[in-house]
This record gives sequence, structure tokens and C-alpha cells, in this order.
Amino acid sequence: MEDYLMQEYETLKTLVAETEADINKAEGGNKAAGTRVRKQMQKIKQAAHIVRSRVLEIRSTEAK
Repeated sequence: MEDYLMQEYETLKTLVAETEADINKAEGGNKAAGTRVRKQMQKIKQAAHIVRSRVLEIRSTEAK
């Protein structure tokens, strides 16, 4: 179970790192980059939810 958590966490970190360049471009006024950032942020939100769910699964398994 913990292996899945680390894999999901690594995915989350990768998504955040990949978004940085587009965030900088969006700050400069690049509208297309802003669109990409919004799309990536949705993926980040989903990945964070998966990590959160895995943590809850581990906690409930350890409580038994």
C-alpha cells in the first residue's frame, strides 16, 4: 500500500514541476500558457485527491 502512495506522490510532484514553466509564461501575459496551467491544475487536484485517499486507506488499514 505504501508503494502506491509513493508512486502517486511522485506523480503529483512531477505534475507540479511540469507546470512551472507555463506559470511563468502565463504571468508574462501568454494566454495559451494560462489555459495550459488551468488544465494542469485540474490534473494536480485529481492527483492530490488520490494521494489523500491512499493516506486514508493506509490509516484505516493500520487501525485494524
